[in-house]
Amino acid sequence: MLALRFLRLSVLVGALIALLGMVAPAQAQGMVGQALNVCVLRDTGGMNPAELIRHPERFDCRTPQYRLGPGDFWVISRDIEQRSRTTDPLSVRFASLWQRDLALHALYADGRMTTQRTDARGITPWVELGAVAEMPIARREAKVVRLLWHVEGSANMRGVMLGSRLVTGAESQQANIALTGLYAGFGGLCLALFVYNLALWGALRHRFQLFYCVMALGLLGYVFSSSGGLAWAFPDIANNDRLRLNYLLLGFTGASALIFARSFFEEQVFSGWVGRFVYVVAGALFGVGLLVFCFAPLNVQIVDAAFSSVFLMLGAVVAPMLWRAWRVRSNYLWLFAIGWGAPILTSMMRTLANFHVLQWSFWLDNSTLLSMALEALMSSLAIAYRIKLLRDERDDAIASEVMARRLADTDPLTGLLNRRAFLAQAIGRPGEQLLLIADIDHFKRVNETLGHDGGDEVLRLLARTLRQSAPLGALVARLGGEEFAILAPADAGVEPEQLLARLRTTRMPFDLKVTASIGACTGPLTSDIDWKTLYRGADIALFEAKSAGRDRARSAHREAA
Repeated sequence: MLALRFLRLSVLVGALIALLGMVAPAQAQGMVGQALNVCVLRDTGGMNPAELIRHPERFDCRTPQYRLGPGDFWVISRDIEQRSRTTDPLSVRFASLWQRDLALHALYADGRMTTQRTDARGITPWVELGAVAEMPIARREAKVVRLLWHVEGSANMRGVMLGSRLVTGAESQQANIALTGLYAGFGGLCLALFVYNLALWGALRHRFQLFYCVMALGLLGYVFSSSGGLAWAFPDIANNDRLRLNYLLLGFTGASALIFARSFFEEQVFSGWVGRFVYVVAGALFGVGLLVFCFAPLNVQIVDAAFSSVFLMLGAVVAPMLWRAWRVRSNYLWLFAIGWGAPILTSMMRTLANFHVLQWSFWLDNSTLLSMALEALMSSLAIAYRIKLLRDERDDAIASEVMARRLADTDPLTGLLNRRAFLAQAIGRPGEQLLLIADIDHFKRVNETLGHDGGDEVLRLLARTLRQSAPLGALVARLGGEEFAILAPADAGVEPEQLLARLRTTRMPFDLKVTASIGACTGPLTSDIDWKTLYRGADIALFEAKSAGRDRARSAHREAA
């Protein structure tokens, strides 16, 4: 149920982004200006612009432009009846579309006409932020009656002339400032996410981090080309070439997003056909972008239709991917549901607009930026969340390893070092060492009196007393059975008689009197041979203490051993 709620939320986010482009036509083309209704006439050759601009009734205002097919066209605006002056200049804005040449004719109230023509670069010299063309209208005292465009080599995939708006100089500046903030924010987000995750990849070396950097870099390139910034940075580039690069970068970004998701999710999400389908769609997205880039000049209508069709596959692959993630209880489902919901829905709606099911608008045409920026941001949060889970897994593994080592090094009954761990830490200690071996007196009688559970409790109490009595840095171990050892530097001031006194005062089960004997030996402990010699000396001293009546301590030196 929680996953379904997140899926609904993601769809809602995508719908809001798409709705923004559908219900806000007044905000299209930079959010400013006055919309110009235009009518279209196919160019049959030999037509005179001076005559056409004076007879708007010859133009078709009802037939959707895209139904006229590719070719050369004349496009006329409605009557304007405004002045373009030095103090208040007018410009006309319209969408950047695939076309070869364009000429703009302006008719004034005094009967005169002005003409502006593109060169081999197309509309590149007039491209503003948002990849919107803005052509200035010549300044004259007479009012502008209407405008006439001559569009040559129009692909007419969406229309011949879209989003035409009449703007003043102040409105144009306002639009550029607003879009500068918008695209700078997107670009800064992509750049920051790229640098941050590249640094993380350098430190952690998780493969999904590198794929995320590739995706962020592709999105940054797409923002740069689709915003019109590419035309500003390279003013000699043809606008159609900019559009070709835009297709390529969009296909690359979509493909890299899928590959990132493939590397990020748990492996079981992509088991079987889902994993293979992801690679197929990712390859198709990049391949169709490359196809448009290479072959658009030959027949842009066909490759554009192929591009739009392949993008429909994006939704076809994301749906089973998220479904599989829900089935396997993926930790990252909710983040990807929100992050991917918006780009999938907007890409579907943009594709429907490409097939003329939905009406074109500026925000719908640029919705990929909004949705992919959201996807990049949510994916970055998903990366942070996964790193947290990886950290938790690492900490758990370390804790388990520490616990395992502790269990391997510790006597389970007393919590002291076992013989193996004691020797590993003891041999090699520098300087003279004092080894004490303590052995409980008549431990068999203790077991017979208290039972084995009681005997175990005596061992635990004896171990606790030895641990509390040993100086800082000393090693305390249970060597086996009822035999214990304390190893400390010879100058640590360990007194065997004081240990025996504390053992006598230790309260045992049922107030049973329990004593122990101690054998001590001092010497170096730098090798296994030293250990054997030191232990033999302490063991001989322990035997002497037992023979002397128990409950006492005896010492031996290595020479005597």
